[in-house]
Amino acid sequence: MLSFSFLLAVAASVSLSIRAKTGNAQSVVQAVSVSFPAAQSAKALDGRLLVLLSNDPTEEPRMQIDDTPRSQMVFGVTVDGMKPGEVVTVGDSAAGYPLRKLSEVPAGDYTVQAVLDVYQTFHRADGKTIKLSPDRGEGKHWNIAPGNLYSTPRKVHVGPGGAAISISLDQVIPPIVPVADTKYVRHIRIESALLTTFWGTPTYLSAIVLVPEGFGEHPQARFPLMIFHDHFVSGFDDFRTTPPDPDLKPDYSERFHLAGYNKIQQEEAYKEYQQWISAKFPRVLVMRFSMRILTMTTHTR
Repeated sequence: MLSFSFLLAVAASVSLSIRAKTGNAQSVVQAVSVSFPAAQSAKALDGRLLVLLSNDPTEEPRMQIDDTPRSQMVFGVTVDGMKPGEVVTVGDSAAGYPLRKLSEVPAGDYTVQAVLDVYQTFHRADGKTIKLSPDRGEGKHWNIAPGNLYSTPRKVHVGPGGAAISISLDQVIPPIVPVADTKYVRHIRIESALLTTFWGTPTYLSAIVLVPEGFGEHPQARFPLMIFHDHFVSGFDDFRTTPPDPDLKPDYSERFHLAGYNKIQQEEAYKEYQQWISAKFPRVLVMRFSMRILTMTTHTR
């Protein structure tokens, strides 16, 4: 396996030719040609290559793919054992969302970006060898997964007579910096011998524990344990030891159709802290474990 310094040197060029159906013009099959130079890697790369198009300038296209009507466009193809200098051409058969094919993209100006979701090879104890992108601490989100390559977003025009679009995967998503323990929040990460043996790579169980007031001063004390199951958490977002930020700009919650939801969250989190340290509040341990119990070490190529 190669280091992150190697990944920083890896560059891939993606040529995207798009001709959209407009008026009486006939659509043609789009093609995505992907390659990376031998000077950058002597080994093959596996993964899912994603090309994204967006007409919303507020964020990077990789941050705008979701299950709402405002989702932007993504088209992907699997790269399996792609060798240095080898050209992989992706045509109209590439899987797309929310549009099925590149030929369905309306003519216009877009921001284009590409992401390579890097796969890891696992030699499992049951004799099977599989390639997939494991959780690397980000909660299984390809757009922010450490080690994945992505390009700098830029403006392009899509339409009849449009020039081919060349993209360089010139950046790599950095490792996640471990969250430091605090007086009240502790992070636990334990290697599982059984899972490590099965997956053929170090595999860990993780949990976050909220400790009661006075925990550090009474190391021999025993406390009741409350267990809470969550999804890909890294802390206690509903526990805040500082007062709400007076300069916080209110946002709008699409989920709850509520303005200023972020301010409400901070206020309630601070109230929880005040209760937690109050004299009459029960002294208990709260363990929050998540679905991210099968966290592999980050391997790069």
